[in-house]
Amino acid sequence: MAFLIRHISFTADHREIVRETRNDRAVLGVGRASENDIALPDLSVAPRHAEIESRDGRQLSVRATGTLGFGVDGRITKRAEIDSARGAELAFGGHRITVGRDDAGDITLAVRRVDAISEAEEEREEGQAFSLRGKLPGKRGTAWLLLVAILVGFLAVPIWGFFHKTADDQRSIYSAHWDRSWSSGALSTAHHSLEKNCNACHVDAFVSVRDDACIACHKDVHDHASPARIAGARAAPTAWGRFLRGVADAFHKPGPGACVDCHTEHEGAGPMPSTRQAFCTECHATLDQRLKATRLGNAGDFGTSHPQFQPLVNGARVSLDGHPMAADGLKFSHALHLSTSGGVARMGQTLRGRYAFGTSLDCKDCHVKTADGLRFVPVDFERSCGMCHSLAYDTIQGTVRKLRHGGVAQAIADLRAFYATRPVPKPMGLDGGRRRPGLYAEGKLYSAYFGAVARRSPDAAIAQLFDAGGACQECHTIARGGPYGWEVARVSQPPRYLFHGWFDHEAHKGETCVSCHAAGASGSAEDLLLPGIKTCRTCHGGEGSSAKVPSSCAMCHRYHGDGGAPWAPRRSAREDAIRREGP
Repeated sequence: MAFLIRHISFTADHREIVRETRNDRAVLGVGRASENDIALPDLSVAPRHAEIESRDGRQLSVRATGTLGFGVDGRITKRAEIDSARGAELAFGGHRITVGRDDAGDITLAVRRVDAISEAEEEREEGQAFSLRGKLPGKRGTAWLLLVAILVGFLAVPIWGFFHKTADDQRSIYSAHWDRSWSSGALSTAHHSLEKNCNACHVDAFVSVRDDACIACHKDVHDHASPARIAGARAAPTAWGRFLRGVADAFHKPGPGACVDCHTEHEGAGPMPSTRQAFCTECHATLDQRLKATRLGNAGDFGTSHPQFQPLVNGARVSLDGHPMAADGLKFSHALHLSTSGGVARMGQTLRGRYAFGTSLDCKDCHVKTADGLRFVPVDFERSCGMCHSLAYDTIQGTVRKLRHGGVAQAIADLRAFYATRPVPKPMGLDGGRRRPGLYAEGKLYSAYFGAVARRSPDAAIAQLFDAGGACQECHTIARGGPYGWEVARVSQPPRYLFHGWFDHEAHKGETCVSCHAAGASGSAEDLLLPGIKTCRTCHGGEGSSAKVPSSCAMCHRYHGDGGAPWAPRRSAREDAIRREGP
């Protein structure tokens, strides 16, 4: 004997739809869950509400499987025995199951919902019960409500607060700044003091920041070039660029070339974001196509399109491609002093107990960094040279007297005074009687002025000091003439050669000196030991490159030039120090 289940539903126009299925199981499950034999989508029905069991093909046993009961002909119970021949009506929430028999003797179960308008309504009920749709306005009403709230909270109220703000409100941290909601982020460290003074930059309501507001504080800012020259150097905008310019003009945004084109604010606390490379290359990548008379080479990317460095040497800018020489008035060999063998190295080893020498001389033994680490102070004879190159000429009770370095007249006066008081001096030698190994030994290169000082006259001793082979001639270029009989060429030690770019030794302290400066192969003091662009490119590349150090234009160059005076990007304190130092 089988169950004949008839699901009866209605369309929107109340037409009856009957779906009939046959089930040969002896026990049928009834509930809200879809795996039941009779699934009733009704929240008042438990997932597994009841079971209907056929005993002998006629008698039915209906029992609840949970705490909820069911209705049998109008009364609530949890268990019932039903004769299918007599029939009965079972109630499960809003559903009714009519029990009966058909002509073939099968038990029929007619399932219908008594409070549903249509089948579609029946399927939606469960989703609606867990939704707030019925508790809120419709989508259109909600959209209008939110629009009004935004206009009031973020437009009307801030405008009212802007026009009713007093000077005390700007100074007080306890006042409500209604227009603060318009801010897209915190100001940078440079402008942090203006956090509560929006009017310092935003002078006119709903108008972009103008250059006049910037110049009101930054009075010493120099133009990059004349406005006409900048306009001529700028590349013609594309169609898209012209469209964007039109939109900007419609909203009163200044430019092109305005301060805000480069200096962007409200992007978070900390340093102001660096200028993007594209801002510079817009003009400089193809500069020669628009400024025919320019002496600047095209520069589009440091790694691929940048001219060779041009240091200022002897008053003129020259390219490092030509290996320029710098006349500095000295006779000096870096290769000799950095050699790991020979007399200089052995001398350093001899003096290692008195000075911080290694097995040979190193760059740091003579070159000393400035306090800020940016550059190196000029080499000083007493500090860097005198430890090996002695100017001693006399000793009195164990105290060694030395000629004063740097003054021809003073050295001559000291020797004349020496001979005036001691006409027949004891042979001392200009090294105080000490002997040096290697090239300083008797008969070697530097032995001449370490022998006995001529006792014939002070003029002979002075000549021995300045003439060829003398102590001064070893390092200096000397010619006869002048008021004292000898003229020592002026020594030039420029603290800086590149005036259109910036370099910081402190930022490169992880490198060794010889990794950039080829001092070990230099045999002349006139060799300009500046690294070329190829050396820098071993680490540095363009802004978007995969180089070890991606470098934009702003890393080494400054937009606001000031006539060639030394400067440091984003380092005002160091810039002031360099300005005092002079070119």
